[in-house]
Amino acid sequence: MSAKRILIAEDEESIIASLEFLMRHAGFQTRVARDGETALASLADFSPHLVLLDVMLPGRSGFEVCERIRATPALRATRVLMLTARGATSDETRGRAAGADEYMTKPFSTQDLVTRVRALLGEAA
Repeated sequence: MSAKRILIAEDEESIIASLEFLMRHAGFQTRVARDGETALASLADFSPHLVLLDVMLPGRSGFEVCERIRATPALRATRVLMLTARGATSDETRGRAAGADEYMTKPFSTQDLVTRVRALLGEAA
């Protein structure tokens, strides 16, 4: 069975490096998008099983990207885990309203992130 694909939509280089290492180490295939438009383009040609989606992206916000994912029938099965430094309840409510499956605030535990990713993808921890 081939590795599940994860799109990392994040613009902060240190977080990109950490997420890429973590997801690859956990056995996933990754691709990085550093802005909202690139994330949307990558959805079509990379067909990720899951998107690690930063809320604050240049161009289009993570909320907009998530709404587009949910509005596209071919992407309905794509899981979305939103990541943000903004921990306000209103932000989480907005993320879930946009269609996010999970919502995590930075900084987060790397083990917790891997556990949540595996759960969203229906894999055992």
